[in-house]
Amino acid sequence: MSQKLKKIETIEAPAAIGPYSQGIAITSGRSMIFVSGQLPVDPKTGKIVEGGIGEMTKQIICNLEAILKAGGYSLKDIVRTDVFLKDIKKDFKSMNEEYAKYFGGEAPPARQTVQVAELPLGAPIEISCIAVACDS
Repeated sequence: MSQKLKKIETIEAPAAIGPYSQGIAITSGRSMIFVSGQLPVDPKTGKIVEGGIGEMTKQIICNLEAILKAGGYSLKDIVRTDVFLKDIKKDFKSMNEEYAKYFGGEAPPARQTVQVAELPLGAPIEISCIAVACDS
């Protein structure tokens, strides 16, 4: 069975700021999408949203959702997320509270959360994900 890759792009999420795709879908048996790290950028303004880490987490999840939707997926298809925080001591609790509003179900995605020295555009948070097409 041949593997097919499909670039996923949408204007409903910020454009890539480097040589990468917003998302890549793969079909080889079961289809999957790998969504690049999203920053708390409002796609309408191109700027990081104002407010605390909760508001920024919400914007990122909206960006992830827009890219997933463009590829025919939804938040419920996410099996893994990676969260990058500049200040895990300060921001983990608020990020987790907002994150739980979207992924607090019976089987939330696997996740790693790590502290990093710096993120693009000086953002305090970035989140990426992997989703698998689930049977309905």
